[in-house]
Amino acid sequence: MLKKRAPDTAYKPSGVSGVGRARARYSIRLWSVRNARFFEWFYAQFADTLLKLHWFWKAVGYGRAERPVKAVEKVAKRFLFDCRMCGQCALSSTGMSCPMNCPKGLRNGPCGGVRANGHCEVEPDMPCVWVQAWQGSRQMRKGDAILAVQKP
Repeated sequence: MLKKRAPDTAYKPSGVSGVGRARARYSIRLWSVRNARFFEWFYAQFADTLLKLHWFWKAVGYGRAERPVKAVEKVAKRFLFDCRMCGQCALSSTGMSCPMNCPKGLRNGPCGGVRANGHCEVEPDMPCVWVQAWQGSRQMRKGDAILAVQKP
């Protein structure tokens, strides 16, 4: 006699198998939020390094250097934060949780439809992106940036 398998209660993005790339990307996104303070520190160091290389960028030409730098940024941000490269990055003020991952696409704040368990009202099995943003921001030195009103 075959036993029924218990249902898997872990979040799975809609239309994706449990072993798909989207699930792995989602796990990395959660890891990035849990390590928001490290990424805040890393970004500060990286930005300082880029500024110290002003002489190099000027010699090469900022226009020529932008394309490869942007390509690296796109790959890294897509991998770590599931970033959509919308051009209005708020990672530093949203606890390293990209608000564009919200199923409603709300970039400037939570919708108010968060369930009692902290999950999304649109995708009930998915933790709310803005709850994650709050948790990530609490780990960051400049975490109060999440309290600033975001332009629509």
